[in-house]
Amino acid sequence: MKNILLILSFLVTYLSFSQEDAWVYFNDKPNSAAFFSNPLSELSQRALDRRTAQNIALILNDAPLEATYVSQITDAPGITVMARSKWLNCLHIRGSVTDIQSLLVFPFVNHIHFADNSLNSKMAIPATISPINKQLDVQVNFNYGTSANQIQMLNGHLLHQADYTGNGKIIAVLDSGFPNVDLIAPFQRLRENNQILGGYDYVNQASNYFSSDSHGTMVLSTMGGYVSGQLVGTAPDAKYYLYITEDVASENPVEESNWVEAAEQADRVGVDIITTSLGYFAFDNVNYGHTYSDMTGNSAFASQGANIAFTKGIIILASAGNAGNSSEPHIGVPAEANNVLAIGAVKGNRMIASFSSIGPSFDGRIKPDVMAQGQSSILSDISGNIVAASGTSFSCPIMAGMLACLWQAAPNLTNQQLIAAYKQSCDRFLTPDNQYGYGIPDFQLALTIANLSYVEHKKDNFIIYPNPTNSTVSISFPNNYTNATVTFYNALGQILIEKKISSTVSNVSLETLNSGVYFYKIESSSYTQSGKIIKE
Repeated sequence: MKNILLILSFLVTYLSFSQEDAWVYFNDKPNSAAFFSNPLSELSQRALDRRTAQNIALILNDAPLEATYVSQITDAPGITVMARSKWLNCLHIRGSVTDIQSLLVFPFVNHIHFADNSLNSKMAIPATISPINKQLDVQVNFNYGTSANQIQMLNGHLLHQADYTGNGKIIAVLDSGFPNVDLIAPFQRLRENNQILGGYDYVNQASNYFSSDSHGTMVLSTMGGYVSGQLVGTAPDAKYYLYITEDVASENPVEESNWVEAAEQADRVGVDIITTSLGYFAFDNVNYGHTYSDMTGNSAFASQGANIAFTKGIIILASAGNAGNSSEPHIGVPAEANNVLAIGAVKGNRMIASFSSIGPSFDGRIKPDVMAQGQSSILSDISGNIVAASGTSFSCPIMAGMLACLWQAAPNLTNQQLIAAYKQSCDRFLTPDNQYGYGIPDFQLALTIANLSYVEHKKDNFIIYPNPTNSTVSISFPNNYTNATVTFYNALGQILIEKKISSTVSNVSLETLNSGVYFYKIESSSYTQSGKIIKE
């Protein structure tokens, strides 16, 4: 009996004092009408213009969190608010289990989800996974100078020669810190041309983003760095927002919440592209960690946020990860998300870098999506030295910068249409695999495909996208047609799906199809169009 009392006493003490992380979700946004009557109260004109250009309507998740809900949670005993998300209508909080559970007394609280899954259900605690090593080995070793190969591999120099250098596009970089970006020579061109538009440190809740870990400085240099004859970034004329979301001192789910909060801010100020060289799988507290079975495209908090960002017309890229040689080599969060481009790493000779994380996702989707040079990438360190470093941390922004150039060159395409053209330019588009994904893109070819798609669309062609797809396709109608029938066949000519579509209802689900290459035919009253589509 005495032992039982001691155990009960211990449990009460644990529940009362042990600090846990959780998300508290709200039921509604009761004052959202004020937002819809004045969207500029929450979103910049550029954010609204991005939606208008891509025919994206404002919806409830665009509205801000209910301020009275936030204040009541903030004032609750024992609760610390760590981050917030309007898209997911929740707060990331920290406190004892007892204090967190007491929040259920508020009628506006829908539910609470603990980061420790053992507190949410009776499921077994995930097996221990070795924490990710956040430190990078940097070895010191334009005209592009030594940075030529990482651009020319993508035929990016041809876009630059045509004066597509990212001008007019805005990239948000979500990383662990940007020290000396305000001081060193490789970023002088960005500073002089006012191309750094702002940023924020979400880890320390501070306005100084030229601080913390050096990783983001190196990442930014692959896109915006410029030292003639040594380093030219892939988007030297783009503009940038710099957000610190990663705490290198620990690995905790709050970093995913920081990431989503920063992505919402990126949307708010009107960015076109988000690039992030961060990834999450294991956490310091093993109870918080993800497992491979979580990699289903929209389960993890950061993956949910990234997918929502895509619905706002933004393109999101994430490093595939550097775990290819580990016991858990698969791509993590948020690169595994349905609508995130996971960027793997190749060597200068186009062969895969052994450290590059691999696919597929747990639900069988092709990952990584595409590849760029990530071994011996040329970049700037925080002292302004031009050095070589390796990791998907660098293949990702190299790719992000080139996508900004491509979108500058094809400004009339939506994010979905641009990605479809971009993937079709890849050297393994018809034979993707779980190491290279769709392979290495050719940006000159991607521009040709993008322009051809747009011109043909404006004449008399339908556009089917995304291609490849993992679930649903949309069919964009040319000006002269309002109704059609789309049919999908296998290689034997057998009809698998047939559906009537219109210019207002044009989505078709392909979820019943297995992964593979299929043929489609779109027929209207006086026109027939055929092609191929890949189901991931």
